[in-house]
Amino acid sequence: MNTLLFPVILAGGKGERFWPLSRKDRPKQFLSLDGSSRSLLQATADRLIELGGGWDSLWVITSNQIAEGVRQQLPDLPSQNLLIESEGRDTAAAVAWTSLEIKQRYGEDAVIGFFPADHWIADQEAFAHTLSAATQLAASTAAIVTLGIKPTFPSTGYGYIEQGEKIGSFNELPAYHVNRFTEKPNRETAETFLSTGRFSWNSGMFVFRAGVVLKELHTHAPEIIEPLEQHGPDIYPQLPKKSIDYALMEKTTLAYVLPVDFGWDDLGDWNAIERLLKTEETPNVELATHVGLDTQGAIIYASNPEDVVVTIGLEDVVIVRDRNVTLVVKKERTQEIKQILKILQSDSRFTDLL
Repeated sequence: MNTLLFPVILAGGKGERFWPLSRKDRPKQFLSLDGSSRSLLQATADRLIELGGGWDSLWVITSNQIAEGVRQQLPDLPSQNLLIESEGRDTAAAVAWTSLEIKQRYGEDAVIGFFPADHWIADQEAFAHTLSAATQLAASTAAIVTLGIKPTFPSTGYGYIEQGEKIGSFNELPAYHVNRFTEKPNRETAETFLSTGRFSWNSGMFVFRAGVVLKELHTHAPEIIEPLEQHGPDIYPQLPKKSIDYALMEKTTLAYVLPVDFGWDDLGDWNAIERLLKTEETPNVELATHVGLDTQGAIIYASNPEDVVVTIGLEDVVIVRDRNVTLVVKKERTQEIKQILKILQSDSRFTDLL
C-alpha cells in the first residue's frame, strides 16, 4: 500500500522551560539544541518531507505571533499550507481546523499525521518505517493511531498508553487497541507500568483519516468542531482550550497504538540536552566556552561564542547565558522556570526579557 501521508507540524508552542534562550520572538521550535545547524522546526520538516509528497503535502499550524518566523525558517513551505491561529486554543482546535482544511482539499480519506515541532528523533529510517505502518493502519481501518514510545525508565513526566488486544501487524510492526490513557503518574505507578510490559509513553504523534477524526470530534468534542464548520477560523478565539488527548483520545473507542522504538525525546526542558549530548568521557555538557574548576554534572549554554562562563565547585546545575540574561538553576528544579516567567511578567522592568 502506497498511501500518501499529509504530515502536519504543530508549531504553536512557547517552550517556556527553555527560557532565556526561548523567548516570544524566538520560541523553542526555532532553536537548534543538539549542536546542529538546523532548528527543531527545520529538523522536523526535513524528516517529514522525506516520507513522500515533498513540500506540497506538508502543513504547519502556528500562532500569529511567530508565523513570520515560520515562513523564514521554512521558505519552501507553500503559503496555503500554513495555518495561522489568531489565538492559541491548544491542540484539539488545531487538529480540528487542520483536518477540516485537508478534507476540503483532498477528501475525507486523506491520511493525516500530526507531529509536534520540538521532538528529537535519533533513527530517521526507523521513524519512516513506523510512519509507513501507521499510515497503512489508518488507511485500512477506522482508526486513530498513536505512536507509543517504548519506555526506557519509569518517567513521571510523560503520559502513558496501555495496550490492549493485538489487532494485527502493519509493515511488520504489531498494532494494539488502546485500553486507556493515563496522565503523568507518580514514581511507584510508573514502575508498575513498566513491569507489565503493556505500557508505552504517549508521544503526542497521531495518524488518521480526515473523515474518521472529524466524525469522532463530532461525537466527543462538538463544542470545537461544530463552530469551526459553521463559522470557520474566525470563531477561533471563542473555542474552548483543550488538548487533543483530553478532548478526544481519552474518550474515543477508535484509538490504536503502535509501540515503537526509534530514539525519541520531547525536549521538555534543559535536562533534555544532557540526555542528547552527555558522554561518559566528559563531566559536563558544554555548549559554551567554559572554564571550570571542580564542576561536574553541569549543563552550560551560551548563545554568544565570545561569552566565557567560569565556574568553581558546582554540581548538577544548568547555566544559560543569552543576550542580557543569565540563568542559574539546579537541574532538578528546571520545571520551575515557568514560575520565574510569571514573576517577570508581573514587573514592567522585565517585559523585554520574555
